[in-house]
Amino acid sequence: MAAFPEKLRAIVLSSLDYGDTDRIVTLFTLEHGRISAFARSARKSRKRFGAALETFSRIEAQARVKEGLCSLQDAVAETTFTGIRSDLGRISNALYACELVEAMTPEGHPIPRLYRLLVTYLEHLDTKAAVESDRRFFEINLLNILGYRPALEECSRCEALFNSSGAVLNDHGHLVCPGCGNGKKIDLQTIKSLSNCMTTGKFGMISFSPETLMQAGELLDEAVAVHAGRKLKSLEFLRQVS
Repeated sequence: MAAFPEKLRAIVLSSLDYGDTDRIVTLFTLEHGRISAFARSARKSRKRFGAALETFSRIEAQARVKEGLCSLQDAVAETTFTGIRSDLGRISNALYACELVEAMTPEGHPIPRLYRLLVTYLEHLDTKAAVESDRRFFEINLLNILGYRPALEECSRCEALFNSSGAVLNDHGHLVCPGCGNGKKIDLQTIKSLSNCMTTGKFGMISFSPETLMQAGELLDEAVAVHAGRKLKSLEFLRQVS
């Protein structure tokens, strides 16, 4: 990574006050993926940073990018998503999406598809009410982009294609056919709905029945828990708001 200042496009994933005036921010950038940056005097320099370092703001930044802690020179907010900030449900979903990206992405590796997915989700939340189907749409696409999604085509043990009998979610978080294990029942329609989520780039296009949404949630909650590597603080807030 270069040591000279670069212009970056980024979403602020989180920020932490440091000392009396400074701040450490985690950014998900189009150019370098997830990075951590030190923003000197960020809490008193309105001219350099303003409200740009608020969580889930979309910003243009100047930073010296290097391994470890980068140096943030300045940042300008392209949008702070005021529509999201007007509603607790939208806030909780936006915070969850940002924390999920922070927890599941490697440092310093660009993932343009995931960057675009996160931006698209935030733009959607900025104008639409937060609904669970959109969160599940975001999760399955995130897992797919990162290579973590459960197999939706065939049994992870015997490799038989899933049919009208559906599948079961076993204790290891894998989908298997009913003949290869016991666990929570996952209907074929739920599997198809999740597969369809990855064929469109638009939120709100896939319909879930209450039953398929519940089953999809059980499957995705398990997959996220396995791969996130830690308990997500925002998830508890999201559940309380919901």
